[in-house]
Amino acid sequence: MFESLQSRLGGVFDSLRGRGALSESDVETALVEVRTALIDADVALPVVKDFIDKVRPRAIGENVIRSVTPGQQVIKIVHDVLVETLGEKNETLNLGSPPAPILMVGLQGSGKTTTSAKLGLLLQGREKKRVLMASLDINRPAAMEQLRVLGEQAGVATLPVVAGQDPITIARRAMASAKVGGYDVVILDTAGRQSIDEQLMSEVAAIKQATNPHETILVADSLTGQDAVTIAKNFNDRVSLSGIILTRVDGDARGGAALSMRSVTGAPIKFLGSGEKLDALEAFHPDRVAARILDMGDVVSLVEKAAETLDKAEAEKLAAKMKKGQFDMNDLMSQLGQMKKLGGMKGVLGMLPGVGKIKDQIAAAGLDDKILSRQEAIIQSMTKKERGDPDLINGSRRKRIAAGAGVEVSEVNKLLKMHRQMADMMKKMGKGGRMPMMPGMGGMPGGLPPGMIPPRR
Repeated sequence: MFESLQSRLGGVFDSLRGRGALSESDVETALVEVRTALIDADVALPVVKDFIDKVRPRAIGENVIRSVTPGQQVIKIVHDVLVETLGEKNETLNLGSPPAPILMVGLQGSGKTTTSAKLGLLLQGREKKRVLMASLDINRPAAMEQLRVLGEQAGVATLPVVAGQDPITIARRAMASAKVGGYDVVILDTAGRQSIDEQLMSEVAAIKQATNPHETILVADSLTGQDAVTIAKNFNDRVSLSGIILTRVDGDARGGAALSMRSVTGAPIKFLGSGEKLDALEAFHPDRVAARILDMGDVVSLVEKAAETLDKAEAEKLAAKMKKGQFDMNDLMSQLGQMKKLGGMKGVLGMLPGVGKIKDQIAAAGLDDKILSRQEAIIQSMTKKERGDPDLINGSRRKRIAAGAGVEVSEVNKLLKMHRQMADMMKKMGKGGRMPMMPGMGGMPGGLPPGMIPPRR
């Protein structure tokens, strides 16, 4: 979501880095560029003005102008103001005493129903809460059925549908069922509209009054741009939002909504929806997002995600093999699966510092997460014996494997070369060398992963 803003700000700060001294005019010129970058990213104009007004006095101060590293000082100041604008710290859900109602509001098409299921899965899995979901959308065809299906997929209970009931009756029935069933949280998925109207607002306000929710969450599509701020303000004026969830942050949104909504509404962004899968909901940490925008990376989130998704048993098994200097195709297959769980190569690379500077190289190299799937297909086309001993794979076997996987022989050769590089690293590790990186995270010149550089034509 923040790639465009990251690229523009990166260009501004590159001109400041390494400068022995900065004049006030240098800082002013940089701030004009920062202002332009923020406007291009769809940040609301009042927020841009406030942002620049906060940065200017700190950046032109004597301690910066005469600093040993003035460029770095200005970057730190922009980082700090970004964090302030985004909300200082991660705001958790206020669930209180059970059953805690969470009211989900927003326009139709913002991903509200899917986000409700994602939130239910997160609360039930990570927070160990018993969750009941209820659809209050009697307008959109199959809305209730959609939530029921998503509930089944996530393993989260949904309120049985009773035909002919209005939203307030459904909400009250959900609360009563939650009390009887011993649920900790009730997620109320309200109806949306194509645009804000009085009927929608009156309905949401009435549901809020009837259920007294602990949290009123606006689900907003990050692709909406400037309109997202207006939508957030209107909902906040009528139902007093306690938090925001931004969806589709893995798309090509410019990031302005995230920077604007907190300032305009005062409601914190609590989660980001970063994919279609039900586990693709992550907590919003302002300091980490600010670091991503300024191309400082987000290694903390990467480590947390790894701790949650990587298979401990598989890691221990691989570690035992590494001690013996062993690494076959089955191990490589396992590593490819682990990489996909972390969000693929782009997901991992996006959290590493300095990647913004080599985006062109990565794009030129044709890095695509489909590569991981093709590599898995190649390994699956091998016999059990070949996976255990890749040295058996001669020319004719390579042709057969390529045909079975539906790829060119050159791709099989590339995968075998990558395996050889990793196997050599494993042997070094077994003899006390450095820990090897997962595929797609190794150290080729220019920061590109081993085995992932397409052959020259």
